[in-house]
This record gives sequence, structure tokens and C-alpha cells, in this order.
Amino acid sequence: MQAAMIDSHCHLTYPQLASQLQAVLQRAAAAGVSRMITVGTSIDDARRAIALCRAHENIRCCVGIHPHHADEASDADIAALCDLLQEACVLAMGEMGLDYHYEFSSRARQKDVFAAQLQIARNARRPIVIHCREAFDDCFAILNGSEIPAVFHCFTGSGDEARRVLNAGYLIGLTGVVTFKKSDELRKLARRIPIDRLLLETDAPYLSPEPMRKQKVNEPALIIHTAAAIAQIKGISFQDVEQTTAQNTHRFFNWPQ
Repeated sequence: MQAAMIDSHCHLTYPQLASQLQAVLQRAAAAGVSRMITVGTSIDDARRAIALCRAHENIRCCVGIHPHHADEASDADIAALCDLLQEACVLAMGEMGLDYHYEFSSRARQKDVFAAQLQIARNARRPIVIHCREAFDDCFAILNGSEIPAVFHCFTGSGDEARRVLNAGYLIGLTGVVTFKKSDELRKLARRIPIDRLLLETDAPYLSPEPMRKQKVNEPALIIHTAAAIAQIKGISFQDVEQTTAQNTHRFFNWPQ
């Protein structure tokens, strides 16, 4: 299979997209988006993601417990991830991590759930998708130099944080935020991120990119606008962005082309 655009992080199980899934997939195909990775945020959501993958060859998934759901996640839920990882369509664990912006769950429980998932991923030798918002130092301390492959999803951090991520061998995921009018600093940072360390994502149904900001429900088809922005920022062709980020995604998630 030739490289084509991949949305490496979306939430196709969320109601805004699940309610119109066939149309969403048709628009993605028409835009040249050939593959998608839908990311679980709770045990129930992970199970829905697996069911979706079973029905669509070009969709794979990640399973994990989002920091927003850490307080409500039981130890049995965390243990259940081990069984879910046995499904052939599950490529990675996540999204997992820390969120100190909203703090929908206590910081202590977020840390415990993140650390527990990290250990499961390490034992299973699976890559991880990290959600880190206003919690970088604590997140990095829990990772503790782990050599497990990781991507910092929807990265909007500082230049120093990006340097630490890259020096640790991790990847950076960029969303439509890089297209926003007020994202000049993120665009400067994107220029410096090596293209072979970059994944493209929508985080749909959130974060619709320019020039589609008025479309309240983001979807995989719109990732082409983020790719075009990256091409312009880096002064390379759209095709180079498409091919290289697709290769990065295949390699990171061990998803054969």
C-alpha cells in the first residue's frame, strides 16, 4: 500500500462522529485520508473502538484511560486493558497522561492511573499516546526516561519541552491548533521539529483547523489543512508531508503499509 494521509489520532466513537460515521468515512476517502486511528479514553470507549475497527479494515485503535476519567476508573478497569491489548486491531495504549488544566480527576489519581498504564504498556511492549496539559514536569517524571515509544499528542508546549521530548526519543503530534491565528509560537516550533519525528492528527471531533474553524465538528478529512500548513511552515511539498508523516505513523504504531 502506498503512503497516503493518515489521521493518527481521532475519536470516531464520540457521538458527534459516530452518529454520521459512514458520511465521515466517505469524506475522508474523498480527501485522500486512507487510514485512521481512533483513540479510546475509557474502558467502555475502548471497547467501542475495537468494535468499530472490526467493521473497517482501514481503522485501528488505541486503548487507554484518559486523565479526565482517572477518578472513575477502577483497578479492575486498568487491569482490563491487558485483555483489550490482545485484540489484533489495537496498536497502542492511550491516551493516557496528566491534565492539570481542567483537573476533572485528582492529580494523585491521575498519576497513579498513568503510572499503572505505563507499566502495562511496558510489559506488553506497546507504544503509548500521551495526553499532557499543563503537567509536563510531572508527566516526564513518571515516564522517567522510559524507552517505550511515545508520542506527545496535540503538543502545544514550549520550545524547551519540545526539546526534552525529542531528546528522549519521543515523537510529537500536531493538530489543527498549528493553523490557528494565535498560534505563531507553535508554528515557529513546528518549523524546528524534524519531519521524521512528527505525526499529524485531528483530535476530531475537536480542534477544526483553519480555514474550517466554523465547522464545529472536526473530522479526519480536515487533516489535509493541517498537512498543508506544515508544508508551508517547513517549505516542503504537501506530498512530502503526506508521505513522511504516514511512514512515521506506520513505523511508530507498527501498522504495516
